[in-house]
Amino acid sequence: MRDPAPRKGEGPGSGLSRATVAPVLVAELLVEGEPMPVYVHVIDHPDARVLVDTGMTRLHPAVADMDPRLTPLSSQADFDLTSIDVVVNTHLHFDHCGGNHIFTGVPIYVQRRELQDARSEDDYTIREWVEAPGVQYVPVDGTLELLPGVRLLPAPGHTPGSQVVVVETGGRCVVIAGDTAVFFAELDEPRTEGQRLVRRLDPEKVWLSHEHEPWRPPVDNTSDSGSDRTRERNAGV
Repeated sequence: MRDPAPRKGEGPGSGLSRATVAPVLVAELLVEGEPMPVYVHVIDHPDARVLVDTGMTRLHPAVADMDPRLTPLSSQADFDLTSIDVVVNTHLHFDHCGGNHIFTGVPIYVQRRELQDARSEDDYTIREWVEAPGVQYVPVDGTLELLPGVRLLPAPGHTPGSQVVVVETGGRCVVIAGDTAVFFAELDEPRTEGQRLVRRLDPEKVWLSHEHEPWRPPVDNTSDSGSDRTRERNAGV
């Protein structure tokens, strides 16, 4: 990796990150009789290639009732595992950390609280996937600038140790939110600390782990309506 030099607590870098975000479908689960996609997200940044969450790579009896259909990164011919410089776990539930083991030696950034809970709480995750041999966690305490224009922010709610990734693109930011919101409605009407944080960021769009398309904030037509009324008055309507 080209020296990302993470800096705790700093804002976005002084230069434009020129980063792009792409979703990659890695699994489908059956939840209450309905299919639910599982996505990971790749940030292509001039300084590094970052993978946000790792999905699932194998089946496990603990989640057999969800009938997982897997297309793991390791089996996708057009995905180069060796191109990943950094991994970020938004949290450590099984469908977000199940591929951690294929990135041995790659730093995996996760909030310290999340790592502690995943290692100590019963029925929290599939612990052997969290503790896979060779996995190299980098515990994060709070906000971290991972790369210029790429920040990790704590986003409690779905789990106490959840985090989101904020990517500055020169205009409004793009957020990779994991399960901070599982469905769009949870950002339409935010209730948790993490969901309210995402809304305060005023992002252009928000990528979620279980939606095919990004969430976008509602369009505010107030100013347009005002302009329309002004034009009407000026035209004598």
